[in-house]
Amino acid sequence: MNLLIITGMSGAGKSLCVKYFEDIGYFCVDNLPPSLIPKFTEVIIQSKNPLDKIALIVDIRGGIMFLDLFPALQQLQEMGISYKILFLDATDQVLVKRFKESRRQHPLSPDGRLAEGIEEERRILQAVKDKADFIIDTSNLMPRQLKGEIARLFVEGKSFKGLILNIVSFGFKYGIPMDCDLVFDVRFIPNPYYIPELKHKTGLDPDVSDYVMSFPESRKFLNKLNEMIHFLIPYYVKEGKTQLIIGIGCTGGRHRSVAIARRLGQMQKDKGSSVVNQHRDIDRDDQGE
Repeated sequence: MNLLIITGMSGAGKSLCVKYFEDIGYFCVDNLPPSLIPKFTEVIIQSKNPLDKIALIVDIRGGIMFLDLFPALQQLQEMGISYKILFLDATDQVLVKRFKESRRQHPLSPDGRLAEGIEEERRILQAVKDKADFIIDTSNLMPRQLKGEIARLFVEGKSFKGLILNIVSFGFKYGIPMDCDLVFDVRFIPNPYYIPELKHKTGLDPDVSDYVMSFPESRKFLNKLNEMIHFLIPYYVKEGKTQLIIGIGCTGGRHRSVAIARRLGQMQKDKGSSVVNQHRDIDRDDQGE
């Protein structure tokens, strides 16, 4: 499990970070009381389908509860749970400007001077900043640049190429994902659902994937699709797009679409792309595929 603790100065961009980390497959929890981190992590580990990537946003909004962060981190270490800390920072001048533009109150100076609240927060957070594994100064970063920096650091350790490919498998009978940029229908491929020994498996199982790819039309389609996506990427980047969501659909979203989406993701990774694979309907009831 990849556990990331996100903290930092108020106004440094943590709210944007939540959206960006969700885009690259993290399960995000904002403003979780630090004392609950060990118990929350334990529940996730013991769940039937444990999450692989978790980002917990903890900051001064919790008031005095923020002081529980270091005991909580110590407890994680005692439990044998590893974690990383990302600290977002910005200069005092930039933070003052952002608060004034948004007309928000600083959590430590609701009735006082903004500069004093920022100074007090910086003092409180210095210890956790010293412990941080990653520090991003957002003072001179546009939102898309912050997103690129996050992707560079956290998308499988690869350099960010300017575009994240989010490849989503789904079942047409449950509806097309609303946020897809491109949608491809793979229902023309023979269906493993009708093979008794494959029916209750998914496209993540090697024998299902091998069956799907055993047909010439599957291999030809996948190669052509891979070439087209590779061709399109630089043009999307040129237009300023930072995420491309590709939907691969079959009837139920458990067999053909999963196998194709997974193979396409691996082929794009081999070309150096930053890829996130998601299988929206893989855990749905497999009756009536």
